Amino acid sequence: MSVQRSTVIFAWILLLPALLYVAVIVAYPLVDTFILSFTDASLKKTTKWVGWINYEKIFNATFAEVIIRTFVWTFFSVSIKMIIGVFGASMLNAAVPGRALFRVLTMPPWIVPMAIGIFMWGWMYNGQFGMISGVLQRVGFADGPIAFLAQGSTAFWATIITDVWIGVPLVTLYMLAAMQSIPQDLYEAAWTDGAGRFYRFRRITVPLLIPSLITMSMLSLIATFNSFDIIWILTRGGPSGETTTMIIDTYRTAIGSNKYGEGAARAVLICIFLSIFCLAYFRVTSRLSSGENR
Repeated sequence: MSVQRSTVIFAWILLLPALLYVAVIVAYPLVDTFILSFTDASLKKTTKWVGWINYEKIFNATFAEVIIRTFVWTFFSVSIKMIIGVFGASMLNAAVPGRALFRVLTMPPWIVPMAIGIFMWGWMYNGQFGMISGVLQRVGFADGPIAFLAQGSTAFWATIITDVWIGVPLVTLYMLAAMQSIPQDLYEAAWTDGAGRFYRFRRITVPLLIPSLITMSMLSLIATFNSFDIIWILTRGGPSGETTTMIIDTYRTAIGSNKYGEGAARAVLICIFLSIFCLAYFRVTSRLSSGENR
């Protein structure tokens, strides 16, 4: 019994740094934000308990549009990143000359500081002297300058393209590592049986990549859902709120308007959505692992 007790105590000692980290860095800010969401906290010296008023203000037609826009923005961004990442990893995994060089060339969007990369895209989107508008005019696809960030529809897709450019290298490298972990014996056996390249990809690569695809999709979804820098630097949520997502709206409310209580309520709502995503992820992965163990 004394040996068992000492083992338990030693285990708790090893866990203590992680528990302190979770309590101080994660748990306390979450609890404090949740409490703050029920107050009218602002720049005033005193705050009052207002109950569910801050949450009632959230659920209106305007914020409903923000929620829908956030989900649409996240869906398209994550989907495009995953598709390009998987096919890019397949190309980098192929036995072609210069493969090492191509792998290195995938890194710059990820290595370059995010703010610098976003500013670069902002210059490219400029209607007067931006490269994209100039190329479209030169090849005859546009009659005049196109101010991509000044129009709602084009600004929305411009932010998605920028987010994809930044996120694709990480997805590609992650999926490349997953592909390289697949036993080559499976491909050799399928090749011996006469299976073509596309058949091997569909029957061997894709099924064995599903756990990695789910994990990478979840990580990309959380990062994209909380993406702030890209939209804020390019459009600040404009024009006319066409690129305002939940995280941008939360920042504007809490920091821009100094309504900390209302901003905290919006932050809690974001946390709830992401928690639902995480629960769904763990449910799917647990089913996959139980299926593999059968």
